[in-house]
Amino acid sequence: MSQSSAQPAGPTGGVLIVDFGAQYCQLIARRVREMDVYSYITAPERALFMIQHMRPQAVILSGGPRSVYEHDAPALDPAILQQGVPVLGICYGLQWLAQHTGGEVTPAQSGAEYGRTELQVMDSKDLLAGTKQNGIVWMSHGDKVARLGPGFAVLAQSQPCPFAVVADRARKFYGLQFHPEVAHTEDGTTMLQNFVLRIAKCSTDWKPGNLVETKIAAVKKLVGERGEVVMGLSGGVDSSVAAVLIHRAIGKRLHCVFVDNGLLRAGEREGVEELFRDHYRMDLKVVDASERFLGELKGVTDPEQKRKIIGRVFVEVFRGERERCGNARFLGQGTLYPDVIESVAAHGGATSTIKSHHNVGGLPKDLDMTLVEPLRDLFKDEVRELGRELGLPSSLVDRQPFPGPGLAVRCLGEVTRQKLEPLRGADRIVREEVEKNGLHKGLWQYFAVYVPQKSVGVKGDARVYEDIVMLRLVSSQDAMTADWELLPTPVLKRISSRILNEVKGFSRVCLDISSKPPATIEWE
Repeated sequence: MSQSSAQPAGPTGGVLIVDFGAQYCQLIARRVREMDVYSYITAPERALFMIQHMRPQAVILSGGPRSVYEHDAPALDPAILQQGVPVLGICYGLQWLAQHTGGEVTPAQSGAEYGRTELQVMDSKDLLAGTKQNGIVWMSHGDKVARLGPGFAVLAQSQPCPFAVVADRARKFYGLQFHPEVAHTEDGTTMLQNFVLRIAKCSTDWKPGNLVETKIAAVKKLVGERGEVVMGLSGGVDSSVAAVLIHRAIGKRLHCVFVDNGLLRAGEREGVEELFRDHYRMDLKVVDASERFLGELKGVTDPEQKRKIIGRVFVEVFRGERERCGNARFLGQGTLYPDVIESVAAHGGATSTIKSHHNVGGLPKDLDMTLVEPLRDLFKDEVRELGRELGLPSSLVDRQPFPGPGLAVRCLGEVTRQKLEPLRGADRIVREEVEKNGLHKGLWQYFAVYVPQKSVGVKGDARVYEDIVMLRLVSSQDAMTADWELLPTPVLKRISSRILNEVKGFSRVCLDISSKPPATIEWE
């Protein structure tokens, strides 16, 4: 049996989002769910099938990096416009809409248009209701709509773009040449709300906390009455919520495996054993595979290779554990929606790969287990809400995310014990100081990064030549975008002083002030 992920289908209704390859397609889905409306992303070639299966109340066509007039542009059947549901085209989506309704799309004469521009509203009804005149919108396109088809009217324009917002109200077709889903567009959320709630009148019944019974039933159906699941339990929010959910569904047929890969934070292993073995009474086996992981990573410096090695070794460990639990044919994982979009093209779509997540991109094609991923269609904050509904402690549900590959992606270059020990110490100090001062509630993640770059310092009146530790402090809602944050100066001073005095190996503490994009949250 080859690797498969036969996850149960999601709810019906809501908004179907056609992914033309936009890196921010997940943001569109996230913005819709913030309205308590279900959203689902699909590839262009599956859109008609999904309309029949999902019966959405609206369709949104995402942006994308291609040109609609290219011979190999993403193929979407124009019959989608004959389904009687409102359609909103964003950037490339608008251009596709124009091309298939009698309009014309050409390269922008001034070349690609990127960045902020002012929107001149000419018609403030429905889609633009409540938006300000000369508000800022975010452009990002190399083509333009040169001519609109019959029935379309211009609702707003900008200096470089005469067709910035258009509509065919009779057919409920709307288009935006900019990106309303990004924070740079001032009234973007209002525009999306107007389309989803006022124009399409979508049902506001998407409540992640109410999904417990639905998810449990789906796992039962997938695994069957006798199927057994080996669950990779890391102790993070995602795998913990997934484990409790699967345990509720199949009980003792869930066999959790916690792999001590030598890449954990201080106290991680002990905390997992106490909570899941002692409190939840789960079948939990702790496997100390640290020597194996570090041996496989010896000499490896490429980030993608690190992730794939870690993913492969994880799977090999799980395969070895199957023998003790009835030859289980199912592998449980805490994969989330953002994990999928950053690792592979979403649902077969054209989105560019950012990086491989250890539980997505690192899986071999010949994995002879079926994946059980009950959180695959949820964002992080939705998983937290689901965890609270399941009764998990707030200390776990609200903890900061920790990457599957662990400290390996926070240790630049080759991963060695000599680097991991000081990194662990620095990370512990960052967590202690942030949490002691109650500052963690406003942060998405806060951690240390080992930068193997020697820097001259002075300790005890003697010259030292040691490495750099970087502080990474970010705020985010769903990890798709993130802003760097500053801690109060006294706290930063305390963190720096403690690291340089208590941890051997560092001569300098630096602060990363990069947002995502263009940077990612993790360094590798």
